[in-house]
Amino acid sequence: MSAVDEAPVAAREDAALDRFRTLLRIPTMSRNDVELTDWEAFDTFIAALPGLYPAVHAALEREQHGRSLLYRWAGSAPTGRPTILMGHYDVVPATDEGWQHPPFAAEITGTGDGRVLWNRGTLDDKGAVVAILEAVERLLGEGFTPQEDVYLSFGHDEETVDTGAQAIVATLRERGIRPALVLDEGGAIVERIFPGVTRPIAVVGVSEKGITSVRLTVEQHGGHASTPPKLTATVRLARAITRLNAKPFPARLTETNLRMVETLGAHASGPLRAVFTRARRLQPLLRAVLGRLSDETRAIVRTTTAVTQLRGSLAANALPETAEAIVNVRIAVGSTVAETLEHIRRAVRDPQVRIEAVDASEPSPVSPSEGAEWDRVAGALAQVHPRAIVTPYIMLGASDSRHFTAIGDTVYRFTPFEMSTEERGTLHARDERIHVRTWLRGIEVYALLLRSS
Repeated sequence: MSAVDEAPVAAREDAALDRFRTLLRIPTMSRNDVELTDWEAFDTFIAALPGLYPAVHAALEREQHGRSLLYRWAGSAPTGRPTILMGHYDVVPATDEGWQHPPFAAEITGTGDGRVLWNRGTLDDKGAVVAILEAVERLLGEGFTPQEDVYLSFGHDEETVDTGAQAIVATLRERGIRPALVLDEGGAIVERIFPGVTRPIAVVGVSEKGITSVRLTVEQHGGHASTPPKLTATVRLARAITRLNAKPFPARLTETNLRMVETLGAHASGPLRAVFTRARRLQPLLRAVLGRLSDETRAIVRTTTAVTQLRGSLAANALPETAEAIVNVRIAVGSTVAETLEHIRRAVRDPQVRIEAVDASEPSPVSPSEGAEWDRVAGALAQVHPRAIVTPYIMLGASDSRHFTAIGDTVYRFTPFEMSTEERGTLHARDERIHVRTWLRGIEVYALLLRSS
């Protein structure tokens, strides 16, 4: 490409980056305590979109569900099998404390292809939302119209209670919409997560684990802390937690696990290649290997538990009458909420510890890792990232897309961004950031996917 040709491309990319930074600076922070949420920021975000994306708002129909947004791009010859591209524009809370760059300043460091954009939401998930809008705006400017209808679904409370996504799904179901393809956040393009594989790996989620909060509660007589009983409520609760931690859920390999290992094993080098390429015959060994490699691979093969909240006495010198722990449980595909609760009861072995599920959801159905819609995603990715190995996987977290499985059989979780191990570690943490070149390439993938609609 000549310098003359490069100039308009650079100007277009700079303009896109400016729009991204404008939206990143709006602190749309979701909070579990709804009364503490600054809804004015959400309204500011919504109000900014028409000015930033005039072609989108001239050509697409837009409706609100709460503060979640649903756009419809009418196709030229629709057959009733639309594409739905998803994302969420709410972000987890952040303060300036501990950040190298303020979390809502959208500062850029570095130069050229080494530029890095720092802000809460760059990866999770405004980066995807804005990249989708950029792709649609660009295609409209080129005069493109998809053959099938395209919907854009942008949630406002994915990080908390996801009422927006549920409302949108209910509306689409009432209208008889059955999408051919749903694509939400989830997997990414990663490196060195699988032993012996040096090429980039595009992990496309075909399902996601169930997510359930399990409450462990101990209630007993309180009193003054100077005369404690041998077994206080907190000690009994602590014993239950340590018993649960000492009894992990059994490792299992689903068909998706096996297919992922076989796909990546074909590109592996070193002594483990022989194990990976014989995954089906060597399942006991493979379960043991994956259970020891890393926290990520360990989570791939089993249901996981993490105690995230503890509550005891309201005073330092008073025995608690109620001690409570919240266990965040990610339920493996192939298991159930009921099976999970039974395992926890057997592990705790104490009838005085009350065990109950809160906000329980089962693992999602498994979407196919072959066929026309899978090929659309893989094909768009291959044009921008030709070295990437595309593989199915089971998403370890949870997303709004799990609600869309009620209206579609082909629901994928994948954000077309390259993420290093260090960058993935900033999700829901300090110093969240994205390479500018990575984000721009994500726009290209979305545009190619839309062209196949």
